[in-house]
Amino acid sequence: MASPALPKHPLWEVRLGGWGPDRSRRWPQVVVTNGYRPTRLRPNPGRHLNYLVVRTFFSLLLAVVLAVGGWLAWALYLPVTPPEQTSILLRSGYSTRRIANELKSAGVIHSALAFVLYHRLHRRHSLKAGEYLFEKSANALEIHDRLTRGDIHVLTVVIPEGYDLFEIAQVIEQAGLGSRQDFLAVATRDTALISDLAPEATSLEGFLFPSTYEFTRTETMEEVVGAMVKQFRQVAHDIGLNQDVEKTVILASIVEKETAVPEERPLVASVYSNRMADGIPLQADPSVIYAELLQGRYSGSLHHADMRFSSAYNTYTHVGLPPGPIGNPGRGSLLAAMHPAQTEFFYFVSNGNGQHRFARSLEEHNRNVAALRRAMAGK
Repeated sequence: MASPALPKHPLWEVRLGGWGPDRSRRWPQVVVTNGYRPTRLRPNPGRHLNYLVVRTFFSLLLAVVLAVGGWLAWALYLPVTPPEQTSILLRSGYSTRRIANELKSAGVIHSALAFVLYHRLHRRHSLKAGEYLFEKSANALEIHDRLTRGDIHVLTVVIPEGYDLFEIAQVIEQAGLGSRQDFLAVATRDTALISDLAPEATSLEGFLFPSTYEFTRTETMEEVVGAMVKQFRQVAHDIGLNQDVEKTVILASIVEKETAVPEERPLVASVYSNRMADGIPLQADPSVIYAELLQGRYSGSLHHADMRFSSAYNTYTHVGLPPGPIGNPGRGSLLAAMHPAQTEFFYFVSNGNGQHRFARSLEEHNRNVAALRRAMAGK
């Protein structure tokens, strides 16, 4: 086959010379005639070597970029299924690297390094401390989004009306918010929280409002207790409780322990108000139970001998209100203590069906007690 025509010049010509090093093409040769003897200019082999080096470099660079890109895609976009239900507690002050390591150790993300690199490129939002619960598959980007939004796991804690310090401490411990001892230590130490309401209080009993709370495991015990006191203050403000607060709370705590029937609370409050007005001991069984609880002597039931138990909280042996609340009353009992019903009742006893019979005299009360015994015997 004839070689293609090459351009010519009076002083030089370009001709096809010998084969190149790889035998794939023929090297062009430049022949300078100068009008006399031709001078042949051969190509520079070093120029071809440089071309190979550059091509190899960019090939390797492309391979590295593709490898890194593939690794990042795997580490950031491929979902991870956590082992069962996984909970991770990220405390305030943790660095991004430590958070990433915690996530990796828990089996929530593929790579701690990729997580850190991604966060450094998206530092508009910080990672929020808290407890996170991982139950379903998610990739690292979704996990990062949860941490920047602060989508933390919240513990719902229900404090029933009438619970005392010891019962609340047990609930707090069971919820995983801290030990029973830690709660009791704070509840008996931080009386400054209610010093304006109960200057002589020796604990926060009565002022830890029963309600449903949402706490996280990053909150301190002081914050948990403070939330309950804050809720009490809010309710007290709402119902207008601003006078004789301590006495009202003490009476309300007894009412709360005596009945769970809302419409009976003002009646129970009236019984105790009438007794105090006439100087008659309250003779409230829950106060004796609380007295024994304080000294670690309560066996689970009361007997006649317990009514002589030596304690200022024993309302069988001491006239008037006990020195402090015996539980934490709810809104209804606080209102009942603030506004007792206007009655002539001085006694009440259970009717055996969750409610009570009220009496104006001891004789009437004894008949109600006899009726209770007959009802209990018939069951």
